[in-house]
Amino acid sequence: MGRDWMEISTHGDFAYQGHGGTFKNTLAEFDTPDPSVVYHDGYYYMTFTHNGADVMVMKSRTLDFRGAQRQTVWIPPADTAYSANVWAPEIQRIGGKWYIYFAADDGLNENHRMYALEADSDDPMGSYTFKGQVADETNKWAIDGLAMEHDGKLYFVWSGWEGDVNVQQNTYIAPMSDPLTISGPRVLLNEPTLDWERAGGPPYINEGQAILKKNGRLFIVYSGAGSWTPYYALGMLALKPGADPLKAESWEKSPQPMLQLDEEAGVFGPGHNSFVSSPDGSEECWIVYHATTGWSDGWNNRKARAQKIMWNEDGLPEFGRPLSLNTAIPVPSGSGLAKAEHAKKAGARLEFDFMESTVDTTAPLLIHYRQKSGDKRKIDLLVNGKQAADAIEVPAMAADEIGYLYVPISLIPGLNTVSLPAGQQGLDILAIEIPRYEAENAQSAGQAAAAALPLNSGWGAVLLTSSGDAAEGPASTLRFANIAIPKNGTYKLRFAVSNAEEQAASLKSALDGGKERTVEIAPTERNEYAPAELEVKLQAGVHEITVEAVSGRVYVDYLDIYGL
Repeated sequence: MGRDWMEISTHGDFAYQGHGGTFKNTLAEFDTPDPSVVYHDGYYYMTFTHNGADVMVMKSRTLDFRGAQRQTVWIPPADTAYSANVWAPEIQRIGGKWYIYFAADDGLNENHRMYALEADSDDPMGSYTFKGQVADETNKWAIDGLAMEHDGKLYFVWSGWEGDVNVQQNTYIAPMSDPLTISGPRVLLNEPTLDWERAGGPPYINEGQAILKKNGRLFIVYSGAGSWTPYYALGMLALKPGADPLKAESWEKSPQPMLQLDEEAGVFGPGHNSFVSSPDGSEECWIVYHATTGWSDGWNNRKARAQKIMWNEDGLPEFGRPLSLNTAIPVPSGSGLAKAEHAKKAGARLEFDFMESTVDTTAPLLIHYRQKSGDKRKIDLLVNGKQAADAIEVPAMAADEIGYLYVPISLIPGLNTVSLPAGQQGLDILAIEIPRYEAENAQSAGQAAAAALPLNSGWGAVLLTSSGDAAEGPASTLRFANIAIPKNGTYKLRFAVSNAEEQAASLKSALDGGKERTVEIAPTERNEYAPAELEVKLQAGVHEITVEAVSGRVYVDYLDIYGL
């Protein structure tokens, strides 16, 4: 693809919160049922039912956990009341400490009870100490428990049986004196009485309780219907403003599911969720839940998914329809931005870890900084402990202005570490990011097809086929949306494109729906991706770039953006 120019795209004032982009469900390539996700100090952490055998925690800078670090933090000892069927661990930070609540038994389901782990350090990926059972005075069957903080008080919410027979699971609540101790009788908040809650039963189900808060309002979102059926769905209890959470009459039950199966979208059994904020805190509530892709999947193929929830004029959440696996979802605001305040201090340097790559590649690094010295400064950039290039010149900026500097760096497969100097007089490194947009996470249409390819950046690539080569079907198109640009200027768009055909292929590209430009893609070797570049003038703001096949067949791996 040769160089070309597109028209300038103009946007109003906006606050730059990272390069943006989109992602697609699922959040991991393997089963992750009962996902529990938290965000803390620059990272997302997820735990889930890991084959019922242990407790695993994953760590990622974004909600995409496909390349996350994984760590088994606890394995139950043999021959105890909690050695088997370890279900639905829930990771929480309470009073400055990390806790994981989980259900387990001795091999018999009727012996399921709730237990707690406490972290031995401030690292949620580190070791944990088993702290025993979390039980109320009845000591009945219990699963899916978690702590709830409200108005300075602590409560435990869980799913349990009224008696000792598996007839139905109810929602219970009880006060806590600390994160490990229930200090009062349990209160029955909800029973599965609605038709949708009773689907697939008996037994009839209330489970997977999650806590949702906004503007002083408190909600318990729970899962109803059989978890082994496609009818598994989410219901909600809303606490009346100012009411006592320990009284059942204080809660209002939504008559219809908040999220349920959608055959058109290919989403079945959506349930057992948690809620988490965007990295910058501007989007308070993203829902993370599991679902399957088929009517008869049952407890198989349950993978974590995410989408942003909305709020109506009455202050109530609206989850909308579950999104299909082909839907490109704008990432949570602030995603991919590694801030200096969360970096490791190593002498006179800042070390930014978890800079992820799946392949050996050259990628753009965007450095956010303040430089008040009045002159250009030269700094050393290290990647994985090795000097990345010649010393980098950092231009001076006005006193309170943030500078943005693009530098190409080499990454290796896995989690890379980028090191920059800290505390130099007049120079402050604020954050770094890698403005790469994976094609498989962009919105495809027509004959475009995303494919999982292990040798590619991200989790795959997208095949674009012209309408003439696709049985007269619609042309392949790929839409890179939510592309955020920090400042006005000239930028290089670098696509990684493979054309294994013997003849050249043609693509046309457009910026923000404007004038289209047709470009030629020369042949490459199979699985060889050559850079195809465009220069564009952009103003600070959010943009969209579309690519469409005109002739031939090409794979698009990713789009990188460099400032010039």
